[in-house]
Amino acid sequence: MKLISWGLSDVGRKRDHNEDSYIVRTSDGLFIVADGMGGHLGGDRASRMAVDLMVEEIERTLLAGEAPPPPPAPPVAQVPEEAPAALALRAAARAAGAAIYEVAQSDEHLQGMGTTLTALLFRHGRAHVAHVGDSRAYLFRDGRVEQLTEDHSWIAEQVRAGLLSEEEARDSKFKHIITRSVGFERDVQVDLSAVPVLMGDCYVVCSDGLSNFVEADELARIMTGAFYSRVPEMLVDLANERGGDDNITVVLVYVANDAG
Repeated sequence: MKLISWGLSDVGRKRDHNEDSYIVRTSDGLFIVADGMGGHLGGDRASRMAVDLMVEEIERTLLAGEAPPPPPAPPVAQVPEEAPAALALRAAARAAGAAIYEVAQSDEHLQGMGTTLTALLFRHGRAHVAHVGDSRAYLFRDGRVEQLTEDHSWIAEQVRAGLLSEEEARDSKFKHIITRSVGFERDVQVDLSAVPVLMGDCYVVCSDGLSNFVEADELARIMTGAFYSRVPEMLVDLANERGGDDNITVVLVYVANDAG
C-alpha cells in the first residue's frame, strides 16, 4: 500500500486570518485537520497546538517503537476502537485537549479557545479515524462518497433528532455552533472508527469551510472527473465562489498500489 497525499488551506473571502491548521505525514500515514475557535489569538493557536501535540504524542506512543504487524486476525477480530492505532489517537487527542485547556486558563485573552480535530491514521490495512467537532472525513470508493464522521454540532443534532430537515439545516444561521471541541474543557470524548483500506480508495479530510458549501454527491462528481492532485484547489475555489464565509482546508489521501 502506497499513500499519495495533497493538502491546501485558504483563508476564504470573509476572514482576515486563518484559524485552520493541518498536517500531511504521508510516510507515517498520519493526516490531521483542525479548525480553531476563540478569536484571532485563540483560534489559530488552539488548532496549531492540537495538530502539533497530536503528532508529538503519536510519535511518542506509536510510531517510535511500533511492533511488527500482527498475525491474521482470529475468528473474533479485534474491534477497531481497541486497536493500538485507535487507542493512540484517542490518547493523543485527549492530551492535546488538556494542554490547550491549561493554556487557555492561564491567559484571560485565550479563555474559551478550542478546536475541532479530525485525524486519519493508516495502520495494518485500516484507516483509523479520530474525530471531535464538525470538521469531516470522507471516503471516495467506487464512484461514491461516504461520510466517515458525524458532526458534533447543534444543527446536526437537530437533524438527527428529526427537528430540522437537511434543507433547513443548510440554510440555518446556526451552522457554526459546535457541541464538542478539543480544549474547551479539560477532557473530551473522542469518536473513533476504522474502515478496511482498499487499493484505489481516496480519503478527504476537511474543515466546515468546505463542507458547508459542497455536498457529498457533488464531491463525488468532482473526484470522478478530475485528477486527484487538482481536487483540493478545485474544492477551495468552489467554496470561495459560493461565498468563502470561513477558512477552507482540504487534505486528500489516495491509496495506490506499491508497484504503481
